[in-house]
Amino acid sequence: MPGFLTCGQSDWDQLGVTVKDALADSLSELASRRQREGRQLAVVINAKLAAARDIVIGVQSRGPELDQHARQRLNERVSEFADKLEPGRFEQELVLLLAKSDITEEVDRLLLHLAEVENILDGPGPVGRRLDFLMQELNREANTLGSKSNHPETTTAGVDLKVLIEQMREQIQNIE
Repeated sequence: MPGFLTCGQSDWDQLGVTVKDALADSLSELASRRQREGRQLAVVINAKLAAARDIVIGVQSRGPELDQHARQRLNERVSEFADKLEPGRFEQELVLLLAKSDITEEVDRLLLHLAEVENILDGPGPVGRRLDFLMQELNREANTLGSKSNHPETTTAGVDLKVLIEQMREQIQNIE
């Protein structure tokens, strides 16, 4: 049907205004929903942070017990060779081994990184890249904690931390 779909210039002008208004409303709604989702993700991530902090503090509080366990285990393993070692040499080797297995630095860095994640979540603006970087750092420290571990409970704590960090990382992928 000729002329059925024709419109005048004033119709195009009105259509342009209507489209611009609809686009502005849509963008505003999108931003609002993203902010709401970000707040909800922050709650989830904060719960995981609290669980991770509890694990790290638990490991930290057992420091003397872990050192004693390392000493006892080493004594058991070398007791058959103790009479063949020079006097004082065993103690030197023990000190070096204990220094290598000391997890104090890792625990301190884990606690600092966890606190920084909380600070970033509470801050303004885009935070996704910074949080992603901190998840890498947390994962690195959890790996080191696990590799230095000489106690089954510390190994379990390292694995549990890695699970929580991965869960947080997955959520952070949804944050700008």
